[in-house]
Amino acid sequence: MLFDKLRQIEERSNEIARALSDPAILARPTEYARLRKEHAETVEIVDRFTEYREVLKRLGEARHLLSEGGDRELMDLAQAEVNDLTARQTALEDELKRLLLPRDPNDAKNVFVEIRAGAGGEEAALFAADLARMYTKYAERQRWKIEVMDVSTTGTGGVKEVILFIQGRGAWSRLKFERGVHRVQRVPVTEASGRIHTSTVTVAVLPEAADVDVKIDEKDLKVDVYRSSGPGGQGVNTTDSAVRVTHLPTGLVVTCQDERSQLKNRAKAMRVLKARLLERAQQEQQAAIAADRRSQVGTGERSERIRTYNFPQTRVTDHRIGLTLHRLPAVLEGDLDELIDALTAAEQADQLTRVAS
Repeated sequence: MLFDKLRQIEERSNEIARALSDPAILARPTEYARLRKEHAETVEIVDRFTEYREVLKRLGEARHLLSEGGDRELMDLAQAEVNDLTARQTALEDELKRLLLPRDPNDAKNVFVEIRAGAGGEEAALFAADLARMYTKYAERQRWKIEVMDVSTTGTGGVKEVILFIQGRGAWSRLKFERGVHRVQRVPVTEASGRIHTSTVTVAVLPEAADVDVKIDEKDLKVDVYRSSGPGGQGVNTTDSAVRVTHLPTGLVVTCQDERSQLKNRAKAMRVLKARLLERAQQEQQAAIAADRRSQVGTGERSERIRTYNFPQTRVTDHRIGLTLHRLPAVLEGDLDELIDALTAAEQADQLTRVAS
């Protein structure tokens, strides 16, 4: 069955390659771009399948040599080659199975990361600021572009809410695991008795919606403008530059006051609104397909406690996969790859199990 699927992909890849080599395709740029994208998605699978068949061929030859018998030294060499090739065969089969897993339709998209202080008052707001810095540091490590869409701060350096827009290859596939409730355990700077407090911060990660993904009718929008209450100087505070957009059918509300220009604030608010509407539509679709099945990781439910950051023990624990790291300072500096790699592996293992069953 695996072979049949791989042959079909190989045939399709060759068919696309022939179409792309036809000069006439250049006159149809949309079709050309679509074929290029589809071909790129098959190249790695075809390359691994080619290697897999070569390994099977060499394995057959080595086993045939063993069956014929002969010189002891030659037999030892043949057995060693059989062992190596058998291990490579298993590794390639596992890799091909992973490559054949259904792709997340959002993998190539940029993301909005929405961070909100939860239970814990000012301590939650301070930790929300810590998380915003952590994701900013991680994005910088990945060479992604970061833009602050909107932010609401407290007087002590905390953040009530901040929306980051992160652009870059792999942004969704890496950051989607951050959705949920993050819990912090530490002694607040204002705590004289040294008692550990527990606070929470909610993180939402939304894929950017393209115009083809979400259509919004202007009559479904209510747009209010008002004076910004945030930083930005006299020019911001004395003009009606802040924008509040309400999507009447769903009741979703987006505010943006980061820019001095009302037009720019509205454009930013519309981008966030489209992302939220796309997320809602995809969640409804997923619920309809599998209402009784919960994914092991990355469900995105706001009520989940996905991770705990324990400062006294310099410990980070991801509750979804039971992984604990004792290097909290590095994690808060944006060193998230070990956590995200483990979550990715767990998701793939879960998908493989479901495909096999």
